[in-house]
Amino acid sequence: MSGWSNERSAAGDRNPWLIVGVISLATFMEVLDTSIANVSLDHIAGGLAASRDEATWVLTSYLVSNAIVIPISGWLSDVIGRKRYYMISVALFTLSSLMCGFAPNLTFLIIARVLQGIGGGGLAPSEQSFLADSFPPEKRGAAFAAYGVVVVVGPVLGPTLGGIITDNISWHWIFLINVPIGILSLLLVNTLVVEPEILQKERRQRLKRGLRVDYIGFALVVLGLGGLELILDRGEREMWLESTFILGLAVTVVVSLGFLVWWELARKDPIVNLKLLANRNFAITLLFMTTTGAVLFGTTTLIPQMLQEVFNYDATTAGLALTVGGIATLVAMPVVGALTGKVDTRFLLMPALLLQAASLWYMSGWNSELTFHQASTARLISAVGLPFLFVPINTAAYVGLKPDQTSDASALLNVARNLGGSVGIGVAQALLIARGQYHQDRIVEGLNPLNPSYVEGVNQLSRSMPGTGESTATLSALMQQVREQAQVLSYIDVFHGFMIFVLLVTPLAIFLRQGKAKGAAA
Repeated sequence: MSGWSNERSAAGDRNPWLIVGVISLATFMEVLDTSIANVSLDHIAGGLAASRDEATWVLTSYLVSNAIVIPISGWLSDVIGRKRYYMISVALFTLSSLMCGFAPNLTFLIIARVLQGIGGGGLAPSEQSFLADSFPPEKRGAAFAAYGVVVVVGPVLGPTLGGIITDNISWHWIFLINVPIGILSLLLVNTLVVEPEILQKERRQRLKRGLRVDYIGFALVVLGLGGLELILDRGEREMWLESTFILGLAVTVVVSLGFLVWWELARKDPIVNLKLLANRNFAITLLFMTTTGAVLFGTTTLIPQMLQEVFNYDATTAGLALTVGGIATLVAMPVVGALTGKVDTRFLLMPALLLQAASLWYMSGWNSELTFHQASTARLISAVGLPFLFVPINTAAYVGLKPDQTSDASALLNVARNLGGSVGIGVAQALLIARGQYHQDRIVEGLNPLNPSYVEGVNQLSRSMPGTGESTATLSALMQQVREQAQVLSYIDVFHGFMIFVLLVTPLAIFLRQGKAKGAAA
């Protein structure tokens, strides 16, 4: 044992496993909402008489407000009180979900989604702080494994559940489904979660010294992280740096983030505790969490997108390609929970990262004959390894940190996960366009009468469409094949790029500190 005590435990004298069950309700509700609306955009646009591009602000507004709140959630939790802040977040998320479900127009829906993002941003950091303080180091891995089931499986089930609800009921219910879950969560948290006396004492001492709000730090977070999220989400539609809006925003983001680092490191009471990055162990786990976010959210977006755009799957079937992976994750979570704390963290992380690389290598071998089974298999390989990333990362992150740093550490971990996901998706979409155009240009170069393959292709199409010869219809069909092949090749390039990134990051696991993970309970 490490001399750990439960004086900071959110369970009080109760069994801490009750806390895992209680917070999992709100966790699932929030994580699911990050992906469930994606497949319903066309229905939302049609129902509110908006264009699809206008409807994408339903996603953007949530992501931006969420990105702003997450990094400051540790500070808010310390100032307001951890339990109180968590309940406010759950209540705001639930109320705004109700507003989304009954939104009469797009403007109202976007405002409601901003509020939903603010509420959702405070959930995961608080929950991870609850877990880190409620379990002794040797049991923390099992606790994070149980919690990780909903964190990892939520984004996988989101597109499938969203497609089923939208196709069979109404898009309104992708938001209204949160209301009863949120109410139940509030009741259970109020009854079972405890605000430890030591946290109350620390909060009183903090307020007694005078509440110094870091307004400049907050403004820099809004401009830096909010602007970055906006660039990543809107960049593709705005043609990236060809747009003066995106270019101006990019300059603002670079300046703001640079100044944010200098400003927060110089303050005694920062709104974002960047001094934690001086802990080598924590800094490396942040990089691994960023990688996990990029791989998880990137592939969760790309696989259904490829199946729908290239192979004409409907939303529900495309989402089902990820479901097998969700089942594999459920099976693997208890295993990694039992191993974490007993097995060297490096022996869990490095094979898990190599498994992600293997999955991406398998995807890079796809072609225009891709089957549903092959797509599901790739996701299965990746999903088996995800728990061996998520749980050890969250456990190792608290090694060497002081007890009162858990809230700040949890906030930064969630920033890394979400930012990694956003960067992964944004970079992937940009590469898809660039590489798709590149491959189409290379293929078209060979379409001339002097190329035997071109002549044979036209002849085959002509035989399949008797009486057309080298007609407009034949050439149109040929160009459709060219575009399809270029799309497939562009996806392969993106998967290959992800694989290289994962392989470059993997060796850093060697530098992680080992031991009994005294961390937050030292």
